[in-house]
Amino acid sequence: MDEQKDDQTDQDDSTNNSEKKQSLTACLLCAAFFGSLGSSFLYGYNLSVVNAPALYIKAFYNKTWIERYGEPISAETVTLLWSITVSIFSIGGLFGALSATLIIKVLGRKGTLLLNNSFAVIAAVLLSLGEMSRSFEMLIIGRLIMGVDSGIALSALPMYLGEISPKHFRGMIGQFNSILICLGVFTGQVLGLPELLGQESTWIYLFSFLALPAMLQLCVLPFLPESPRYLLMERRDEAGAEKAFQRFLGKKDVSQELEEVHMESRAQDKLHTVSVLQLLKSPAVRWQLITVIITMACYQLCGLNAIWYYTNGILREAGFTESILPYITLSTGAIETLAAIISGLVIERIGRKPLLIFGFFSMAVFFSLLTVFLNFQDRVSWMPYLSYVCILAVIASFCSGPGGIPFILTGELFEQSYRPAAFMIAGTVNWLSNFTVGLLFPFIQETLQSFSFLVFVAVCILGSIYLYVVLPETKNKTFMDISQSFAKINKMPIPSPGQEMDSHKNDLGLTLDVDSTDCFYSSV
Repeated sequence: MDEQKDDQTDQDDSTNNSEKKQSLTACLLCAAFFGSLGSSFLYGYNLSVVNAPALYIKAFYNKTWIERYGEPISAETVTLLWSITVSIFSIGGLFGALSATLIIKVLGRKGTLLLNNSFAVIAAVLLSLGEMSRSFEMLIIGRLIMGVDSGIALSALPMYLGEISPKHFRGMIGQFNSILICLGVFTGQVLGLPELLGQESTWIYLFSFLALPAMLQLCVLPFLPESPRYLLMERRDEAGAEKAFQRFLGKKDVSQELEEVHMESRAQDKLHTVSVLQLLKSPAVRWQLITVIITMACYQLCGLNAIWYYTNGILREAGFTESILPYITLSTGAIETLAAIISGLVIERIGRKPLLIFGFFSMAVFFSLLTVFLNFQDRVSWMPYLSYVCILAVIASFCSGPGGIPFILTGELFEQSYRPAAFMIAGTVNWLSNFTVGLLFPFIQETLQSFSFLVFVAVCILGSIYLYVVLPETKNKTFMDISQSFAKINKMPIPSPGQEMDSHKNDLGLTLDVDSTDCFYSSV
């Protein structure tokens, strides 16, 4: 018995050593970059792109209203139209998240990303031609369609990145999602500068740009493999999965990776994709689901979206003129991107759990300091500078962990059959929380004034405490290992390998023949 344990330990050590020696391949990096470019990059870009041309869009609304009705638009109506233009993006995101599961089931991960580009192109056309057509409805519909694109992307992309990555690179590859979101925000800020496209005669080209990342993804992604886990576990295409693993991992012998997926299949009670209702009822994943819901809610409710409300006002108090505010605020996008890149580089060393807890706790600290500085801003001349430093620190803290890891966790905490439904629930929580912040924060700010950030302090602290108590570390673990980490809290037995095989045979009427490292099913 001891000899068997020693042999198993030696085998595990040799496996871990071989994994550590394995390097990132060009195929894996291309899939991560171009998959994110046409997906999360566009989401980030759309978060910031409407800020620079806001005055020109409102002027266009007024001009169109006069041409239609022969009188200027009222202030209340233009505010309403502008609010709809901005907020309908979140409503489209919710529709996209709700539809993603069905599309992914039919087309797969890569196929869904490719189809999603059609929404981006259609939205770019509507947004670009709206002014020429004298139709502000085209702008609103274009923003709605772009929201659908983002809702689908934020479900399909993290799923694809998590399934194509080896476990020791899964966090780093998953952070491409966050990095490209931040890069998209920064790109929107840069292109919106007056010297570039932030002018009355060129603002429509800010929206025409949406088609470029989508077209680049359409040119590259078709030549990259589909998720090998999807091919093997849902399409039963072992030859296709083997080729996909070989290209992503850059080696010919992928029998170990194939066996890992087979083991995950045997460990699952159901090999077909479960519905949202089945996921909600399943006691085997109850705490995984609670964890994802809380983490995704904290992702939106932690206060980052509200921070933009104060940024320009603080800069004005510091003495910066209106003409240079767009250039100063570029620092926020640059800090976002830099923090996300650093997080991607260290996530496999530090782990998901420490980065998440550090990020939320740091946000709580800097929100508290910001509250103090805002209350003394009118009394001390240099206080606005400290307030702005706190804003940058909040942004950096968010992007160091909470900005990207919730999407990675959604893919890691669930095995294959549960994953699409889990992303649908996570996406719904994400977009509803986003909409809630946009709806309620103006009222919170009006009531609490500079103390409004204390609400987000409470959210960040409570989120940190929950993650510290409940969340296991997922670094360098297989999906099956992560599921077993929750077995105790879910009050579920941890099956032995033999029990997994017996259960699999009883459920499906299959016998498992094992020959060396090759694994195949034969009918009874």
